[in-house]
Amino acid sequence: MPKIENISVGLGQRSYQIFIGPDLLKSANLYLSDFVSKKQVIIISDTIIGPIYQNYLAKIIMPLCAKVDNLQVPAGESSKSFSTFNKICDEILNIGIDRNTILIALGGGVIGDLVGFVSASLLRGIEYIQIPTSLLAQVDSSVGGKTGINAKAGKNLIGAFYQPKLVLVDTNVLISLPKRQLLAGYAEIVKYGLLGDANFFVWLEKNWPDVLSLKQDKLIYAIKRSCEMKAEIVATDETEKGMRALLNLGHTFAHAFEAITNYDGNLLHGEAVAAGLGLAFDLSFVRDMCEKEEANRVRAHLLQVGLPDNYAALPAGKASISVIIEHMKKDKKNISGNLTFILANKIGSARVVPNITEEEIKSFFMSKGVNCV
Repeated sequence: MPKIENISVGLGQRSYQIFIGPDLLKSANLYLSDFVSKKQVIIISDTIIGPIYQNYLAKIIMPLCAKVDNLQVPAGESSKSFSTFNKICDEILNIGIDRNTILIALGGGVIGDLVGFVSASLLRGIEYIQIPTSLLAQVDSSVGGKTGINAKAGKNLIGAFYQPKLVLVDTNVLISLPKRQLLAGYAEIVKYGLLGDANFFVWLEKNWPDVLSLKQDKLIYAIKRSCEMKAEIVATDETEKGMRALLNLGHTFAHAFEAITNYDGNLLHGEAVAAGLGLAFDLSFVRDMCEKEEANRVRAHLLQVGLPDNYAALPAGKASISVIIEHMKKDKKNISGNLTFILANKIGSARVVPNITEEEIKSFFMSKGVNCV
């Protein structure tokens, strides 16, 4: 049996633990006891994950709790919306809560982001726990306290920094995850190697088949290393005033591509990130920041594992340059109306690059064969 890994996110009085390993749901009562004992608990999931795990988890923790309720929202990115946010808040308030109530986010990144924002908002803040069930959520979105919903203007533009009390990562729940979802999560794992750990990227180049086939030792290491890197960055820059922006490598591209599709489910976040990573390294080469061989190596790995490496490979790939740039102009990292990108000096070394002009991005996309209008 693989060792259960434990990582601390160091934020003073708001510090919390991330536990990673197989079958953690079976012993959720042990990990959650300090947080749910004699409390009212509301488990929030979606219509795919909820029927599989919600009652199972409720039964395990129920002897500890004063009361346990289950709520579900529709599966998919469309649930990160004002309408779903309002609906779930109303349902929770109708149940009746106080500041001793704790929410459990049981699901992928959509559920984690939504429930985190609900927790930050209800009664001006109640506690919540993250139990991520997708690879993407396990390696990225469940850690760090970024919560929120999407707006018509763009992705994650409404939300709050609000930390969970605990993150419980059960690697066995990934067994039922479709391959496409696993690949989407793997894109975020690759991101960590590219932004700050070249040796980890080398390890991924060798071990990716074992990670994606869910070999527990390799899978746990990949999740652990990703969470370690994010925890270190969050501990030094919780609210993204500086180096936390590095976690958005590839995301200026990705968020624009997702907005173009109106979050209709045809483009997963990790797929958009993969294309964004390839383009970020290509743009870094065009700007003489990194070598061509580095950019080629990144794209080669993405293609090898079955991920897109560029814009043309995406469902959003027929939109014009002007449409892409309009979405990029709404990115949260921009300052005084100027575009900001996270680019690379080399594999394992990323940095924030502000004041990139629209003309430069237009020229870059034109070189990729994207239509101007």
